[in-house]
Amino acid sequence: MKLYGFAATRSIRVLWALNELGAEFEFVPVDLLAGEQHRPEFLRLNPAGKVPVLVDGDMVLTESAAIVVYLAEKYPDKGLLPADRKQLAQAYRWVMFAMTELEQPLWRITRHSWLYPEDQRLPQEIPRASQEFVAMAAILDKHMEGRQFIVGDTISVADCVTAYLMDWANEYHLIDQHPQLRAYLDRMYARPTAPLRIAKAFANLQTEKST
Repeated sequence: MKLYGFAATRSIRVLWALNELGAEFEFVPVDLLAGEQHRPEFLRLNPAGKVPVLVDGDMVLTESAAIVVYLAEKYPDKGLLPADRKQLAQAYRWVMFAMTELEQPLWRITRHSWLYPEDQRLPQEIPRASQEFVAMAAILDKHMEGRQFIVGDTISVADCVTAYLMDWANEYHLIDQHPQLRAYLDRMYARPTAPLRIAKAFANLQTEKST
């Protein structure tokens, strides 16, 4: 398997799943800052020009959450997908919650903070999106009371998808008032299988660029 990705992006989710699964793979860096995602050879893999992309034999799969679920199904004995049908349904529920209710406001904040060209940014979107995120994060924070993981007693696809978002939100100080989520974030990134946190990944990029 090959994983095309870039540090400090949603590639982190897939790296986390691969590490948890102990799967063999080759990481192929795609330098977004240099525009490598727009090269014809990469656009043949993902016409959207985004990472991550997983290539497994003749199959090409995009969208980080879909890749995480695919990998969990590929290695069912590793337990990233709960065996109990009700818990499995809950795992899928929280994956969808993360992608729709948590990730979307974070993307809006990022786009209007620095990603869009300055003349396309709408500063008023930042507090609005922040409020939306905090409201939805409160639901997950309440859910995490007395829990180590989002579903069941072991890590699942829901954690691989969501933990990265907690780190992203933490960069904007959006979980400061959510003690369960702060504890969850620290706990997840203390795992030996955890990828680099966003700040560290960005710092490494800057070091590489300056050498």
